[in-house]
Amino acid sequence: MEFVDYYKILGIDKTAVQKDVKTAYRKLARKFHPDLNPNDKDAKRNFQQINEANEVLSDPEKRKKYDQYGKDWQHADEFDKAKQYRQQSSDPRGQRFSGSRSDDDFSDFFEAMFGGSSGAGRSRQVKYRGEDFNAELQLGLLDAFKTHKQTLTVNGQKIRITIPAGIENGQTIKIAGHGGQGVNGGPNGDLYIRFSIANHPDIRRLGDNLYMTAELNLYTAVLGGEITLTTLNGQVKLKVPPETQNGSKVKLKGQGFPVYRKEGQSGDLYVTWVISIPKNLTEKQKGLFMELSNT
Repeated sequence: MEFVDYYKILGIDKTAVQKDVKTAYRKLARKFHPDLNPNDKDAKRNFQQINEANEVLSDPEKRKKYDQYGKDWQHADEFDKAKQYRQQSSDPRGQRFSGSRSDDDFSDFFEAMFGGSSGAGRSRQVKYRGEDFNAELQLGLLDAFKTHKQTLTVNGQKIRITIPAGIENGQTIKIAGHGGQGVNGGPNGDLYIRFSIANHPDIRRLGDNLYMTAELNLYTAVLGGEITLTTLNGQVKLKVPPETQNGSKVKLKGQGFPVYRKEGQSGDLYVTWVISIPKNLTEKQKGLFMELSNT
């Protein structure tokens, strides 16, 4: 596995404290966010590398392993166990324990972990499962509204995944076998992707239901009419009944958010009417309102 310098990616020194890591990550995450760089083909790759570097360096335990073992930090626990296993094969006086295990047995075990081969050519390969990877994928509300595919770059490898409609903010899915490489033929670890879904400027999601406001002019509110709303599912024409009150709500059944993993099922869309009061009235218009107020 090729070594990736996480310190260089975040632009910090190895002596950087946790506050420095956090500050550097936030600055770079904003700079290279794919939504802010739609014309930069490398933005997604850079963003993934920044997230990966932050995940390791912001975790004291992972950072310690990374500093000690470099590109092999994900197998630090296995390496430490192998070292301990070898040390325990000797008594305090420096003599081997007697029994069925020989010097070659312990040497073979250690070499299976750290590479090389025994002089006798009969090294026993101990298989270890690869490290699990964790990544965060940021989506807009519209992205989460429809099933679509995305290509991610994780640890230098491109992975194409299908994101089901209705994914929740904070939800984590597992991609089996796309974590760290196994040791000595052991199985690969898994990739866990956590989804971070940004807020929409006009539409709020709560579970599978959506909520939005729609502005009505006073005349349409009083006399009734028809308006066109722009929803996540496209434009919808809606009839406004006469004498519609400010703050009243209407429910559009089935026009909400798709239910995760349930094809054809969706929540509802709730629209709250906000009536705008006309400004800069002419004298004639003011007179008409005066007549209405006296009736």
